[in-house]
Amino acid sequence: MKQSKYITILGSSLFGIYLIQEIFQIKITSLELLQQQEMYKRWSGLVMALFILIQWFLTFSRIIPKFQSKAATINNIHKWIGVLSPILLYLHSTRFGFGYLALFCYLFLVNVLLGTMNLDVIKSTKDWIFKGWMITHVAISMCITVLLFFHMGTVFYYK
Repeated sequence: MKQSKYITILGSSLFGIYLIQEIFQIKITSLELLQQQEMYKRWSGLVMALFILIQWFLTFSRIIPKFQSKAATINNIHKWIGVLSPILLYLHSTRFGFGYLALFCYLFLVNVLLGTMNLDVIKSTKDWIFKGWMITHVAISMCITVLLFFHMGTVFYYK
């Protein structure tokens, strides 16, 4: 339970910090200059894409019998990676962007917040809350993954 408290505090803090820097346009000039370089964009994008795809291991650990014994460990890793993800998003892009990129950022951050406020925090035993939370979290994750592949296709098609 103590770990769940740390995850919640850290996740909420990073979510808040990301929003504050966006609202008040607090930027790190050297990072923004770095983000304009093509190689940086591609490598940081690769890290971001791998992060998103690695998060799907939790789903596979629950549905593939061979990995079900590792599901608790993978769940713990999933939570920590998810909580730290606003840092990766910021390192890849300090701006929300426009159009589908803004949608990607909004969904990504909402999903981080939703994951941070997980069932360990909610502490409800009601089945409808569990199912509603899980369906929402997974549905947003699927949208993020689709937008990720769309973004990759767009980037490499036009470059």
